[in-house]
Amino acid sequence: SWLDDNEASAVEKLKKSLPLRKELERLKFELSHQLQLSDIRWQRSWGIAHRCSQLHSLGRLVQQRPEVLKNVKGRTVVFTDRSGMSAAGHIMLGTMDVHHHWTKIFERLPNYYKLQKRLLLLEDRISQLLGGIQVIYIEELQPLLTLEEYYETLDSFYNKLRDSRLPFHPRSLRGLQMVLESDRYAPSLHEFGHFMIPTVCDPATLQWFIFAKAQEARENLKRKEEMMITEKELIDTSTERFSLDRLYKEPSVSSAQMIDCCKRLLEESLPYLQGMHLCISHFYSVLQDGDLCIPWNWK
Repeated sequence: SWLDDNEASAVEKLKKSLPLRKELERLKFELSHQLQLSDIRWQRSWGIAHRCSQLHSLGRLVQQRPEVLKNVKGRTVVFTDRSGMSAAGHIMLGTMDVHHHWTKIFERLPNYYKLQKRLLLLEDRISQLLGGIQVIYIEELQPLLTLEEYYETLDSFYNKLRDSRLPFHPRSLRGLQMVLESDRYAPSLHEFGHFMIPTVCDPATLQWFIFAKAQEARENLKRKEEMMITEKELIDTSTERFSLDRLYKEPSVSSAQMIDCCKRLLEESLPYLQGMHLCISHFYSVLQDGDLCIPWNWK
C-alpha cells in the first residue's frame, strides 16, 4: 500500500524535523506570552523551518521596536501572503514583507479596531433587515479577505437590502446564520446550516430562498453540533488507537468526510502509524517535515 511504501521516508523526515518542531513550539510560546497574543497561526502549510524563521523575524521586531507592539494584546497573528487585518479581525503579517511593512500594520492597529467596530454595527444592521439572521464570516471556508474588503462587501450588500425594503418579520429568523460570498451567483445552504448568500443576489430571490430553506437550515445547525462532537471523538479515538503524535485535516475536508475517513481507519490495523503526524487531505503525499497526507476517501 501507499503507506507501506512511504513510511520509511516519512519517519526519516519526521526525525529530522523534531528539533525544529521543538524550537517552533518554544518560539511560539515565548512570543505569545511576551505579546499576550491569543494565538499565532499560519495560513499556508509552510514547512517548520520556514515558520521558525518567520517567528525569529517577529522576535527581532519586538526587540527593536517594542513600542509598536503595544496594541496587540489578546489578538491572533496570522502569517500569510499579505499584511493587514483580516476580515476575522486577525493581524496578518505578509511573509514576503519586510519589518517596515509589519511596523506600519502595528501602528495602524487603533484605526483597524475602529473599522472593526463599524463592521460589527453593519453586520447588526443587515441582521435587523433580515429578520435577525446572523451574518458570520468563516475563515476556513471563505477566501482570506482584509477587513477593508469585507467592510466594502457588507456595505454594498446593506445598501442594496435597505433600498429593497424586504418585508421580513422582525426576529423571525433568529438563530439562523448567513455568510456573504462575493464569488457566487446563486444562494445555497451549507451542510452546517449557514446560508451562503452571493453579494449580487437579488433581494427577492434571497427572501424566497431563506424562507424556503429556513427549517432545513435549523435542522442542519443542530446536526452540525452533533457532527462536530462525533468528529472530535473519532479524531481522539484514532489518535489514541494508532499512537499518532497528531491527526488533523486540511480545512477543505468537511466534517462528514473526516468522520467517514476515521471510521474506516479504525477498521484497519496500522501499527506503522505510531508516532506519526497524519494529515487528512485530498491527495497522497509526504510533506517536507514528515507529515503523512492521505485523501479522506483513501483506498
